[in-house]
Amino acid sequence: MKRTGLARAAALLLALVMMFTTLTACGDKSQDPNGGKKDTLVVALNGDPPTLDPHASSNSTSVNNLNPVYETLYRYDQNGDLQPLLAESYERIDETTWRFHLRQGVKFHNGEEMKASDVLYSFTRAAGPDGAKVSYIMGYIDPENCKVEDDYTIVIATKDPFPLLGYLPYIGAVVVSEKEFTTDIEHAKTHPVGTGPFKFVSWDKNDKCVYIRNEEYWGEKPAYENLVIRTIVEANSRVIELEAGTVDIIFEVPANDVSRLTDNPDTDVVRNLSTTFVYLGMNNSKAPFNDPNFRLAIDYAIDQNALAESVYRGIAQFTPGPVTPNMKYFDDSDVTDRYDVEKAKELLAASGYDTSKPLHLWTSENTARVNTCTVIQQMLAEIGLDIKIDVYEAGTYFDLLESGDQDFFINGWGAVGFPEPDNNIYGPYHSAQIPVNNSMFLRDDKLDEMLTKQRAMEDGPEREALVKDIQKYMRENCFCICLVNTEQVMGIRSNVKNFKPTPAASHFYHMVTFE
Repeated sequence: MKRTGLARAAALLLALVMMFTTLTACGDKSQDPNGGKKDTLVVALNGDPPTLDPHASSNSTSVNNLNPVYETLYRYDQNGDLQPLLAESYERIDETTWRFHLRQGVKFHNGEEMKASDVLYSFTRAAGPDGAKVSYIMGYIDPENCKVEDDYTIVIATKDPFPLLGYLPYIGAVVVSEKEFTTDIEHAKTHPVGTGPFKFVSWDKNDKCVYIRNEEYWGEKPAYENLVIRTIVEANSRVIELEAGTVDIIFEVPANDVSRLTDNPDTDVVRNLSTTFVYLGMNNSKAPFNDPNFRLAIDYAIDQNALAESVYRGIAQFTPGPVTPNMKYFDDSDVTDRYDVEKAKELLAASGYDTSKPLHLWTSENTARVNTCTVIQQMLAEIGLDIKIDVYEAGTYFDLLESGDQDFFINGWGAVGFPEPDNNIYGPYHSAQIPVNNSMFLRDDKLDEMLTKQRAMEDGPEREALVKDIQKYMRENCFCICLVNTEQVMGIRSNVKNFKPTPAASHFYHMVTFE
């Protein structure tokens, strides 16, 4: 009897232990599928970074692959307020000169301490030929008049009066290791070494970038050890992998999957209005796009509201210009679209274009943009235009845009890292940015003058009036056709906490925790 009682007691105890273990495992979503503590965050982007050189691209896929590694002197917080990062404080000496006091004891991933000489090297490189992609901001730096005062103090000069502080969170202003870039520059451009919360491990092109926690990080260390940022171009595949739990965060959730992910207890959707506008760019340097009548005909032929509804299904809205509604100085004086097929036909006839000649519409393989091209193709057919759609891999696409061979193209532009309207109006429109950022090959002296003037002005009523005048001038001349202002729609696993997307499409993962 004793043995039987002991056996029953042991069996009961074992059952209770097994039940408790099972309940604990089921209730602890922070564990990985194999039962251990989840220590890897997997993020899926919609494209591969064209480069890992921070001075060679402001593309959002590059930025979001570099954010774990590199840091800037200042960063915007979730409220859009500037916060010190690698710098602790600053003084503005005069209109063109700033003094920054650096955080001490910050180490690069190679073990070297970050010093003012690294900042000087970084800004000098970004302002030079290697920084062509970021020159629309970093080109204002005047390296010859920048000065290292000591290891932790640097004076940064600009060529003209320029509100530098607000641009410091930009990817072009990250601090790189001078030693890495001067020892082996080709290696440095593909193996980033920064001061950030994660160390770079590897990049398998068109597949993934891998990172590991920086155990010597100067700030709060990530709660998990490994970060993997995958490239999954096809939107449906990203959604399927999120549902399966093989990824934790996905970018650009398609509109028709939003409710599906919201209703799924294992997934959730994070939405906020972005600073990105999707536009139909036109090569203003060649016929027929050098004729304003032809450009306006295209604008009147496109029903932007219908496009927003059919392609984006509630996660984008028509925008009349490049400054989006959630940015300061948005011009709300004319926010209606121009859709009028008969007017479009009149303007097309006035342009004298021979409609028997096909035009080529370029896009990257981004799903929403391919669908946008298809809708535009159908709309332009109504006024007699024959449109051929050419789809390219993202890296190839951006290289081709610099060739000047394009007729017209779909692209997106946003304030990656900082919600400043100058970003959306200067880079893609100023003639000095041809061909790297100004893919429209647009040259307009009056516009150039206004763009240059506004970026040297301090914020206030005068700059606001000028920025609004610029928006009106752009729309009157229809240099490109702004289509929609997109929402950022990101899918996350329900156990992912403390992921807070920024409106400026530049996201940070180091504060993420698992429930």
